[in-house]
Amino acid sequence: MERTLVVKVTAGSDAPERCSQAFTVATTALAAGASVSLWLTGESAWFALPGRAAEFELPHAAPLPDLLDALLAGGTVTLCTQCAARRGIGPDDVIDGVRIAGAPTFVEEIMADGVQALVY
Repeated sequence: MERTLVVKVTAGSDAPERCSQAFTVATTALAAGASVSLWLTGESAWFALPGRAAEFELPHAAPLPDLLDALLAGGTVTLCTQCAARRGIGPDDVIDGVRIAGAPTFVEEIMADGVQALVY
């Protein structure tokens, strides 16, 4: 059975270590062969916009743009509907490959068989 990991990242530049951990765990799971879905919520919502990941800095951490690119290429990246709306982010604003979806989609993903969900 293929394993699936759903990672909800709530932190952005406001909590850089927690943010970096979420992206690192998600990409590590992807590299290990897991199906990965990353959810951008709260302050991490800004990383759905072009160029924002490049502004993120954390010493001794993998570059966030590289991690995001890997997740876009091999997994699913979703921006929370409400988080996007609160920040004035629309579908035409986000990086190609980022979808916008809400709680029903998140719940559907995490309730499926063989899924492990993590929240950072």
